[in-house]
Amino acid sequence: MEAANDKVYHDNVVIRLIQFSVIWALVAMLGGVWLAAELIWPGLDFGQYWLSYGRLRPLHTNGVIFGFGVSALMATAFYSVQRTSHAPLFLPRLAWFCCCAWQLIVLLGGLSLLAGYNTSKEYAELEWPFDIAIAIVWVCFAVVFFGTIAVRRIRPIYISNWFYGALIIVIAMLHIVNSLALPVSPMRSYSLFAGAQDAVVQWWYGHNAVGFLLTGGFLGMLYYFLPKHAGRPIWSYRLSVLAFWAFVYSYIWAGPHHLHYNSVPEWVQSLGMVMSVVLLAPSWATMVNGIMTVSTAWEKLRTDPALKFIVLSLAFYGLATFEGPMMSIRSVNVVSHFTDWTIGHVHSGALGWNAMITYGTFYFMAPRLVGGELYSSRLANLHFWLALGGTMLYIVSMWAAGVSQGLLWLSVDEIGELSFDFRDIMASMAPYYILRLVAGMVFLAGTMLMAYNLYMTVRGRPAQRVTPPAVAPAYGVSR
Repeated sequence: MEAANDKVYHDNVVIRLIQFSVIWALVAMLGGVWLAAELIWPGLDFGQYWLSYGRLRPLHTNGVIFGFGVSALMATAFYSVQRTSHAPLFLPRLAWFCCCAWQLIVLLGGLSLLAGYNTSKEYAELEWPFDIAIAIVWVCFAVVFFGTIAVRRIRPIYISNWFYGALIIVIAMLHIVNSLALPVSPMRSYSLFAGAQDAVVQWWYGHNAVGFLLTGGFLGMLYYFLPKHAGRPIWSYRLSVLAFWAFVYSYIWAGPHHLHYNSVPEWVQSLGMVMSVVLLAPSWATMVNGIMTVSTAWEKLRTDPALKFIVLSLAFYGLATFEGPMMSIRSVNVVSHFTDWTIGHVHSGALGWNAMITYGTFYFMAPRLVGGELYSSRLANLHFWLALGGTMLYIVSMWAAGVSQGLLWLSVDEIGELSFDFRDIMASMAPYYILRLVAGMVFLAGTMLMAYNLYMTVRGRPAQRVTPPAVAPAYGVSR
């Protein structure tokens, strides 16, 4: 652990967070591959409750989102906020606490899920003691991040910090409200909300966890690392600010599109649908801004694997943010909801957007943090093609499975009864599920290559000592 020093960036904590993020990616994605195999061969649980689909599935999602995702967001936020503020981290020891305490929460929370302690709330399955711990660590994260901005030596607050700041503030609000519960034992509680109210609050949380953590936070990553790696300032700073405010004001209302054809008021469902369609504007504004930023750096794109990952993630971001609003429309939702189409949509964002941009960012950061070169560009390029192939195979197989399920479940005979038995429909999914398993194995293999590549890059090397620049540079090109 580095000594406190107000003249040098605190980057050792960034390296440790990257390492934890990669470890959680391997563990959680291995769990996802195992789950895909269980859908083909249910006996893979070996009769053990802790290996059952119902316990492994929340472990997989929590490991990916909170282990891999949040660790990556903390790492990139700590890295970029120092350089855009021209100041070392505020309270670096507190940053180390955030790093270590968060990993402990993810580890113990994962074990509790395997033991069967589950609130049954999507992306909020952990019981009340973990909810309190998460809130405490999140507040510490906020203190470090906003404290660094408060002591910045450059007046403007760069756009990436706006997105990271929105991530921290909104996720804290969502987590606290959605987690309000009455504890009845050390590991059991009952939600303060019930029925339709519980559903509305849960999807206000659930969709905005996707919105402000898996989208907003990673947009902060994009707005710093894309122009930084391309060697060009962001194409339109004004457009990025407009996209930020449109994103913040629109996304918070979109959650009810998960509740179509349910007992919540119809106006709530309609509001969620309308605001989801409105989200096309800020989402595609960001995509256009990113594409124009690299439009004069195509030669570098051909040879640099890190930039390939980041630009490809932008394409998947555009795809996912087009597909999502379309799926929120009732006439589409009646086919897609409760089918594997939704799984395909989620993974087009999770694998194609979140994982890809994180991988590209790690390939960019790791060599610079230790003052060296990436161990193997060839392995990174191989990883790129494995990641692309795995993602495409995964989402295409799930799109096909989901559309088939939706149409078959809606098919009725001349007297209005279902034309196809549920069991027969699910039995016909085997080929699609085999393709998903193969896709997951391909993607996991690429992640394993990255883990080895990054390990060899930073092995035995501490973070290099980087001091803040004496003169403030222009937007998007800070040291």
